[in-house]
Amino acid sequence: MATIGTDEHESLREAVAALGKRHGPGSDPTQLWSEAGKLGYLGVNLPEEYGGGGGGISELSIVLEELGAAGCPLLMLVVSPAICGTVIARFGTEQQKQQWLPALSDGTRRMAFGITEPDAGSNSHRITTTARKDGTDWLLTGRKVFVSGVDIADATLIVGRTEDARTGRLKPCLFIVPRDTPGFTRRPIDMELNAAEKQFELVMDDVRLPADALVGDEDAGLLQLFAGLNPERIMTAAFAIGMGRHALAKAIGYARDRTVWNTPIGAHQAIAHPLAQAHIELELARLMMQKAAALYDAGDDMGAGEAANMAKYAAGEACVKAVDQAVHTLGGNGLTREYGLARLITAARVARIAPVSREMILNYVSHQTLGLPKSY
Repeated sequence: MATIGTDEHESLREAVAALGKRHGPGSDPTQLWSEAGKLGYLGVNLPEEYGGGGGGISELSIVLEELGAAGCPLLMLVVSPAICGTVIARFGTEQQKQQWLPALSDGTRRMAFGITEPDAGSNSHRITTTARKDGTDWLLTGRKVFVSGVDIADATLIVGRTEDARTGRLKPCLFIVPRDTPGFTRRPIDMELNAAEKQFELVMDDVRLPADALVGDEDAGLLQLFAGLNPERIMTAAFAIGMGRHALAKAIGYARDRTVWNTPIGAHQAIAHPLAQAHIELELARLMMQKAAALYDAGDDMGAGEAANMAKYAAGEACVKAVDQAVHTLGGNGLTREYGLARLITAARVARIAPVSREMILNYVSHQTLGLPKSY
């Protein structure tokens, strides 16, 4: 696929693509994570002074996209360096940066992210997980669902709410909760999705945390939260584009080789045109993703918010269509384990649903971009 980027970006893309090709579909994600960390790919977006590559989400999205295109995406890239690493790098104390960023960069430690709740989804205004002061400590109580990789993460960055002493209103705050903290329990959610990273429900029952578990300023609220959510949307777009590219490549190879009545099926427009459309839509989604990443890396949080949502929407739609067309191109073979496409049917829908649904993105664009009134 044609790209827009610097020579450094193209070199990174080629190197990560080579790594992905060495591992490929069905490879051990633990080994891939370890090797990617040693090569410096996991922390390309984190500051150099803390062991990172000194780049931004533009570079990290390249890493995830290329691993996805090779059939071995690492979902925790969306969470550990992109959300958690970014938030700590921007708002964490010096102690938090020293403690976490070098290890997140080289992959020796991982951090999960918990925001979604059973009754609130990702609506930060309805989050009921609350933190209250007890001396110098915090007591955290609440529930989270669909938290990825808690079992393999050393800690989870939890979105809670604290009471504003001046107004009495609840405001979002972020807390680092180590995996084995007393009162912090997890239960696996039985998913049809076949992914290396498992999903969990978390229960926090008066989890006692020290004062330094709070990330950033208690009064910063939504600013800190969206500093992590915009990269999450951009990285989800990268995840979807990579998956779509992987499916499309399989379909193209099959359409070139599969011959019926002495003609490759790819010569027929009924096969060729839908694949061409899928390619176009993936390319367009990638352009919006690159725009969103560039805006975010330039410090334009407002502009990045709009573009990140659009990129996530476009990539999710393009991925679902690419996977569907790939399976259809292979016919019965598209549902066999040998070709590895059927498992993507479920996985592709993740980019439409998480971390925010396509409908909520349409709401965002309707209200924030078009200035239309809310219905809720």
